[in-house]
Amino acid sequence: MRRVRAEILNTRKLGAYHQLTLVAPDIAERARPGQFISVGMPGDRAFVLRRHFSIHQASRRGGWAGTLEFVFDPTGPGTEWLADAKPHQFLDVIGPLGKAFAYPRRLGTCLLVAHGHGAASLLFLAQELRAREKRVDMILGASSQEYVFKPIEAKRLSQAIVIATEDGSIGEEASVRDVLPRVADETRAEVVYAAGPHTTLRSVAAFCAERRLPAQVAVEEPMACGLGMCFTCVVPVIRKDGSGYDNLRSCTDGPVFNAARVFWDRWGGERAAPVPTPPEGFPAVRSWPG
Repeated sequence: MRRVRAEILNTRKLGAYHQLTLVAPDIAERARPGQFISVGMPGDRAFVLRRHFSIHQASRRGGWAGTLEFVFDPTGPGTEWLADAKPHQFLDVIGPLGKAFAYPRRLGTCLLVAHGHGAASLLFLAQELRAREKRVDMILGASSQEYVFKPIEAKRLSQAIVIATEDGSIGEEASVRDVLPRVADETRAEVVYAAGPHTTLRSVAAFCAERRLPAQVAVEEPMACGLGMCFTCVVPVIRKDGSGYDNLRSCTDGPVFNAARVFWDRWGGERAAPVPTPPEGFPAVRSWPG
């Protein structure tokens, strides 16, 4: 982890999203898919907390060596401020933070499933998997065309790609949940990676549990400090021996988790319910394949 004063090299608008490219060689050299960065906001009362963003790309060589890219949807005062940032401004950046995706050593056919800007970290992952001679297939889901992130780049990186939008403005008029079984069968997926909102990840995890497919998910739990001190971003995760569960911090123990170990019934809308003791009878959960 490094804290740097990073210069903005470039800004781009991509549909509903904004992409910033930073000059941050100390972070780019260490970054892996699934990790994130923490960006400081202007020093006034309106911006108390830093903002946290998945790493979309980290260039370690070539003409863009030492650069880092992240993507966001400007929906609040902090991201709106970033959307107005200009090249040659400087940002206070900490990273890389969090747990990255693990690469399978034996399994070779990887299905990447994203909803919205969750595709940002999965495109980074797709490049790394291809460099390891893995087959990559993708599902990109979104509410509408403007929220589908970089479909052309996704097509370039994938053997097969399916785009699903809720309004049918591009690709199939469907959700990720609708097309996942068919795509998994057609591509003969051996391992699944997913990024997106809670509902998408839960449906992917349920499908993979039914098919006994190993899966990793990158959660989008809101973070405050991003450094593991405040415990505001916990996710209930079943212990490996099935004896109970622990509330793990998505900023340090995640944001990438084994999908089979997330206790989905205690995370999300149900997490406000009192839980005096862990339920009995958890099944033991197998480890991520090597």
